[in-house]
Amino acid sequence: MPRMLLACLAVCAALGVAGGAAWGQTYPNKTVRIIVPAATGGPDVVARLVAAQLGAQTGQSFIVENKPGANGILGIDAVAKAPADGYTLMVYSSGFVINPAIYKKLPYDTEHDFVPVTNIVINDGLFIVVNPAVPAQTLQEFIALASAPGSKVAYSSPGVGNPLHLAGALFNARAGTKMLHVPYKGGGPAAAAVVAGEVQAMFSSPAPVMPHLKSGRVRAIAYTGPKRHPAMPDVPTTIEAGLASYQIDGGWFGMFAPANTPPEIVEKLQREVKIAVADPGVAAKLAALGVDPVATSPAEFKQFVSAELRKQAEAVRIAGIEPE
Repeated sequence: MPRMLLACLAVCAALGVAGGAAWGQTYPNKTVRIIVPAATGGPDVVARLVAAQLGAQTGQSFIVENKPGANGILGIDAVAKAPADGYTLMVYSSGFVINPAIYKKLPYDTEHDFVPVTNIVINDGLFIVVNPAVPAQTLQEFIALASAPGSKVAYSSPGVGNPLHLAGALFNARAGTKMLHVPYKGGGPAAAAVVAGEVQAMFSSPAPVMPHLKSGRVRAIAYTGPKRHPAMPDVPTTIEAGLASYQIDGGWFGMFAPANTPPEIVEKLQREVKIAVADPGVAAKLAALGVDPVATSPAEFKQFVSAELRKQAEAVRIAGIEPE
């Protein structure tokens, strides 16, 4: 190979490395938009807590934009088609990895149109909550009520195919109940429906229902995690309540960027999120919501998402949900 060509290649490579490093060092230098493909509640609450702290750390605004619709598909697709420059991000729940098993056709490719940045928080389990007017005081009493002939027990969720919809469908399969699913446009509206008595129950991650639990506007009859939730130590696990076959985790809230976002930006975002969730003020607020910060590396989160896609596809099959 001619020496001049070799020299040019060496210079280009050096410029590429330097350019990438500089890009990572100067990012962010303008407002960053974080899309949450859901209404208020759940990922929205976590996204806003983290966004405020990221703004304080970087000196730039991180604005959270709720974009609900079609079980998150509208918001997810908007992120997939956004410029891969780190200024449009997504924070969403495990519903992201359930959609491919629920819908035969999506306007985006779940595995190839996104870069997993970090898994922000996880939930060990879900609370099974009911409106205070529901006569069942225990899980077994609730199962009897919801499996009785002519039962009209309904449960809410943030949308068709959402993890909390799947949780209810799995409960029907495991407990032999006949609950009706009523979808809403987010975790907040779904929890509010239980408070208002529009539906009788909800299977919820801690964040959307914790304020209602503490105020007594809803009542928890069981928790699906491996041990009792520290914020609600009087609520038995489903194993303790006599339904050992129904032990499921409460999902997660993670950050994603469009595919081809520069690695330097992805890595910087993950580092900043890790610092953010370790901040004492943020950590205390996350603990109050009942979620555990993790802030995993991009590589770890990528492996996790791949495993979750397989796991949730199997859960959809067991629940008997037919793809649309």
